[in-house]
Amino acid sequence: MFLGVDVGTGGTRAVLVDRLGRVAASVACEHAPIHSAEIGWAEQDPDDWWRAAQTAISGVMATAKAEGITVEAAGLTGQMHGCVMLDADGKVLRPALIWCDQRTQPQCDWLTEKIGYERLIELTCNPALPNFTLTKLLWVREHEPEIFAKIAQVMCPKDYVRYKMTGAYAIDMQEASGTLLLDVTNRRWSSEVAEAAGIPMSWLPPLFEGPEVCGHITPEGAAATGLAIGTPVVAGAGDQGAGAVGMGILEPGSVSSTIGTSGVVFAATAAPTKDAKGRLHTFCHAAPGIWHVMGVTNGAGLSFRFFRDTFAPKHSYDELTALAAAVPAGSDGMLWTPYLFGERTPHLDAKARAAFTGITASHTLGHFVRAVLEGVAFSLKDTFTLFAELGIPVEKIRLGGGGARGPLWRQIQADVYNHAVELLEAEEGGAFGAALLAGTGAGAWPTVQAACAATIRAAATIEPKDAAAMQAAYPRYREVYPALKNL
Repeated sequence: MFLGVDVGTGGTRAVLVDRLGRVAASVACEHAPIHSAEIGWAEQDPDDWWRAAQTAISGVMATAKAEGITVEAAGLTGQMHGCVMLDADGKVLRPALIWCDQRTQPQCDWLTEKIGYERLIELTCNPALPNFTLTKLLWVREHEPEIFAKIAQVMCPKDYVRYKMTGAYAIDMQEASGTLLLDVTNRRWSSEVAEAAGIPMSWLPPLFEGPEVCGHITPEGAAATGLAIGTPVVAGAGDQGAGAVGMGILEPGSVSSTIGTSGVVFAATAAPTKDAKGRLHTFCHAAPGIWHVMGVTNGAGLSFRFFRDTFAPKHSYDELTALAAAVPAGSDGMLWTPYLFGERTPHLDAKARAAFTGITASHTLGHFVRAVLEGVAFSLKDTFTLFAELGIPVEKIRLGGGGARGPLWRQIQADVYNHAVELLEAEEGGAFGAALLAGTGAGAWPTVQAACAATIRAAATIEPKDAAAMQAAYPRYREVYPALKNL
């Protein structure tokens, strides 16, 4: 049996997966809310992730012990790009600036001018964006020099949890791709970017491929989690890389659309595919020797949660979705642009703002809810539009995350993408993929591809139903951002 742990934004989930892909146990624990002292800021306490991880892992281990299950290896995944800064004693220096923090645009501008836009994409396959880890370090250097001076190690969220479990400093290739410090093409740290940015190479953890063992459970880690001392722990991957493994997205033409707090359209590629305009992220895949491209919507599932919490707090998600299901496709002209935390794909604009447009007196609560669901799907369709522009094939689309769990949002995605979409038998997201990486590292399967072939099965296919209405609305959606940008 293999353990997968997903250190997400809203909480941490642990799952136990067997060699047939069956989930034996799954336990989740919520995190404290994101702290946002100013508009566009987003921070979390790394030790709160560790608290939640202990609860989740201990929960599934209780089931394992009750049923006599042995955990052979563990893998971790989690929210990408977060900047965890440790001192020489391994202590957290300040709350982590997480993926959706948008304060670092001035540092992005400085770095782009220092290295050059084209050269930066040549070196890292990506432009400087506020989401990336490096730009957060540069903000700390400028605004909190006393903290910057004490940094001895820099890591991402799930890597901090693994450090607490194993005492090992490590990062995987896929996660490292989102730091803006990795030479993605050659799968190594970029000394040129680090030197230009003024970041010591000694701060950067050793690099591993996703299924490589990079540490073992220490006595302290065992006491905190219930895992056996010496259990091997693999490098794992960021949430999107591990989620793609868990959905079998490993061959060109295979694509996933995942709606969690953020939303991601992810396509596997045999070689690095660079967008000269930087609108798509090009990263190493969690599986060795392959890469991927992805487009990101910052405020995907977050849009639905924000709307419910702000405007309909007494309603459940199911109640709101039922209201939306009674509204015709296209929301009778209402549109939602989900730019609650700026936007990455395709606008690369930290100052982008969300908006409802086309509101009339005849619109109901259900119209607003459906507009939110459709708007998130339209924002993800922007990535499919870029795939077509860049010649990236789309043969099979699999849905994941919260957007795959409700029938209405599934259907809306099929209609907006104008393509059949697949659901999987077991959709445990990144935690499932992390468990497969752990099993590969432990020798249960010879390759990540073999692990996916043995464990992942499609459960249903959803064909487009109201595609004509969605294709008519999409060009109108595309007009909203440029029309409102100057406001």
